[in-house]
Amino acid sequence: MRRAVLMSILVTGALSASAAPAVATNPDTLVTVGSPPGPFAQNKQNEPAVAIDASRPDVLVAGSNDEIDLEACNAGDDTTCPFTPGVGVSGVYFSFNGGDTWTQPTYTGLTARDCLGVPGPDAGCTAHTGPIGTLPWYAENGLASDGDPAVAFGPKPARGGGFSFATGGRLYYANLTANVAATRSEQAFKGAEAIAVSRTDDAQAAAGGDKNAWCTGAAGCAPVIVSKQSSTTFSDKEQIWADNASSSPFFGNVYVCWASFRSVAAAPAPLHVAVSTDGGETWTEREIGSAANNANKNPLDGCTIRTDSDGNAYLFGVGTVSSLNKQSFELMSTSANGGRTWSKPRPVAGPVQQPGTLDPVQGRPVIDGVAGARSDLAPGPSVDIANGAPTGADATDRIVLSYVSGTLAAPHVFFTESTDRGATWSTPRAVESAGDRGLFAAPSISPNGRDVYLVYNAFTTPFQTTTSTPRALVGVVKHADASASPASPTGAFTELHRGATGDPRGSSANSLTSEFLGDYVYAAATRTYGAAVWNDTRRAADCPAIDAFRQALQNGTAATPPAVQQECPLTFGNSDIFGGTYPDPTP
Repeated sequence: MRRAVLMSILVTGALSASAAPAVATNPDTLVTVGSPPGPFAQNKQNEPAVAIDASRPDVLVAGSNDEIDLEACNAGDDTTCPFTPGVGVSGVYFSFNGGDTWTQPTYTGLTARDCLGVPGPDAGCTAHTGPIGTLPWYAENGLASDGDPAVAFGPKPARGGGFSFATGGRLYYANLTANVAATRSEQAFKGAEAIAVSRTDDAQAAAGGDKNAWCTGAAGCAPVIVSKQSSTTFSDKEQIWADNASSSPFFGNVYVCWASFRSVAAAPAPLHVAVSTDGGETWTEREIGSAANNANKNPLDGCTIRTDSDGNAYLFGVGTVSSLNKQSFELMSTSANGGRTWSKPRPVAGPVQQPGTLDPVQGRPVIDGVAGARSDLAPGPSVDIANGAPTGADATDRIVLSYVSGTLAAPHVFFTESTDRGATWSTPRAVESAGDRGLFAAPSISPNGRDVYLVYNAFTTPFQTTTSTPRALVGVVKHADASASPASPTGAFTELHRGATGDPRGSSANSLTSEFLGDYVYAAATRTYGAAVWNDTRRAADCPAIDAFRQALQNGTAATPPAVQQECPLTFGNSDIFGGTYPDPTP
């Protein structure tokens, strides 16, 4: 076993030295390239994720909630834009040139993308086999991919045992999943929502539309259900990570964390983490923290997970600390034994404040204005660690963390870090540009710990009290230099890129009652460049008829939604995922 680990270190060291990435210089590119301009909801994408193969840093994958395969609003009742039962919404996109350009594969599965309907009443849609732009092999196994994408590259299981990057990485894609069948006896799992993981060892074939590229290991083509489910379990908000530094004694371990709601009504909801030591074939699950969810204590939520060069695993979430005046903090739990046991969560940053004001229609906080995009996961932590992947040789193990916290008037993008494996943390500092009102944020740090990249979505307009006034949403990418010296803090952040401004009123929940941008943005980094993805509404058109409908609901007036395809511009609802790649500005 020790000889196998040594060979893996030698091979990945050679890969690190020789696999130079393609020149990554495209600061602003469309990631969701398969998205049509209309109609709604086929033009709707949000909640992006991105990962880079540590052994081949020109290979990237992204995911999003992608409704490309849903029926159009004109199908059935023209005033409704429903999710078509059985149709998946977990989009996947690939880049093989360092993020300069992207491709979205087409597979086969349950689809309704050809169900466009006609003006006026018609028979509606039933999902059927056809082309899909989302993860394959769900419908064939009685499942529907249900969004909340999370992606990670790790080493492949090696012949004879262990793991290796010798032939590139294994891609893991975690997402929510639902049963296609309504009859309990025909369901693939218990409960409303589960966490499933798809895997491929051939990103090139998967990007080319070969659905068999996702058939891996003993599970064959079936996505692996990770979460243990009861009849009332609603698993939600998962994140995934693979230990990708061969210096780690747990090299190849895969970790998934999520909130395990005990009922569809959402409470209580302890945080769970599952670990796989065999490349995602089987999983062992643990509960982190308590399941309490009451006036005194909210459990951990909005999780993220990473590993350092020695294989220590770090799990983060945001939750209430009863002993600290019932305030919320960024909390951390650690494991030094490959995820077999975890420490009691402890606060590392805060207190944090959920920005926004409660929307009376959604019952969730919003920042940009009435009927706005929800902001309740804004304080959720996003984390990265300079673990020296793929070998761990040049790791600093600096941990960087970002989140959004503050008041309705001033929702700040905060950054904090630890240079001693989470023992102590810097005082959180606001790093957004002047005039930006943060929504979601995510950091990444280069494997050698020298560069920090940070992406965030922000509104550049104040809170709007009516739906008739324009609003402005933007994606921003920043960079800061970090020192190899643990004694030196990360430097000041400078702006690398500011995306085109869009009006978020042009985004929409499928119910049409509010805007919708999801819950996340994401970033990743190599030794030479950083990559970022964000929610973008530059190509979305505002619809006055929708504005009037939403305002009526805000006023407490009964209202009927408009027939979207007859009364709105074609590009209403056209939210996209944009991204960029940025060479180290201070090499």
